[in-house]
Amino acid sequence: MLTEFSVPEFPLHLVNHNPVLRLPSRLTVLEAVTFKKITWELIERSPRFQFLTLDLSQTEFIDSSGIGALVHLLKLCRQEKIKLILSQVQPSVLGALKMTSLDQIFTFEAGLAPLPGARQPQAPATHPSVRSPLKRAMDIAGALVGLSVTGVLFIPIALAIKLDSPGPIFFSQTRCGWMGRRFRMYKFRSMCADAEQRKGEVENEIQGPFFKSGKDHRVTRVGRFLRKTSLDELPQFWNVLWGDMSLVGTRPPTPDEVEKYEVPSWRRLDVKPGMTGEWQVSGRSMLKDFQDVIRLDLEYQQKWSHRYDLQLMLKTLVLVFRQGSGAM
Repeated sequence: MLTEFSVPEFPLHLVNHNPVLRLPSRLTVLEAVTFKKITWELIERSPRFQFLTLDLSQTEFIDSSGIGALVHLLKLCRQEKIKLILSQVQPSVLGALKMTSLDQIFTFEAGLAPLPGARQPQAPATHPSVRSPLKRAMDIAGALVGLSVTGVLFIPIALAIKLDSPGPIFFSQTRCGWMGRRFRMYKFRSMCADAEQRKGEVENEIQGPFFKSGKDHRVTRVGRFLRKTSLDELPQFWNVLWGDMSLVGTRPPTPDEVEKYEVPSWRRLDVKPGMTGEWQVSGRSMLKDFQDVIRLDLEYQQKWSHRYDLQLMLKTLVLVFRQGSGAM
């Protein structure tokens, strides 16, 4: 019986023998973990059905964990050839889906799909830092100063990169920001031009979904200096000015890392990624386990204040001038 998977927080009923699951008022990490468990059991242990409808009429708030749970379910439904339908999506939830471009991927109940060109609903504030005008002002001021420094150093850095190895001056890569929104992150190139294609030649020293190696032969001679001094990260001030990143935040993951996240790990996307953060001042070159990154990112969210951001920025400046403190 399909109804045996119904729980008080997620009531379930049948429409034409297909399940309709109503979501609670909030879909945060606790609800998202339960949601993933019951939907997995519903699909894996029940008779086959063609449609699964999620009733979001009561859901007014969703965070990164909730987004992650929906993405996990969508993948499972596609794998099992079940059509997932979102019904009666509230403006705040729709805003989060539109911000992450997931409104282009999910199927909405007939007649309720977002209209092209319609005004984008406001996405929910998942953490106080996200909507802080003072933090944003600090980011803009810091980015303008950082871009001024970048402008002064650009010519010598660009010449050194071009003389050391063939290829572009800048390296760009898709990263995931607040709530999983994708953006292009920029750095001065510190590796050979075909580094992405040669990634399989390097052994990953990290336990978990992200990649890191302290003995990466793809790094150029100039690149080693740029990384050691963190000069390769100067172009990220543009990402901060644009608003995709903050001066201080969590480590910005790549999409393939996020693809491997379990639902609780999505919590690290509740704040904007930063040029620096707990992971950097706590010995980023020594991190060997992804769970340590998660722990540090969540510690930052718990400790966050404007004063704490300033403390982390000052610690970062001290580390940058210490030998061996640059990114790996």
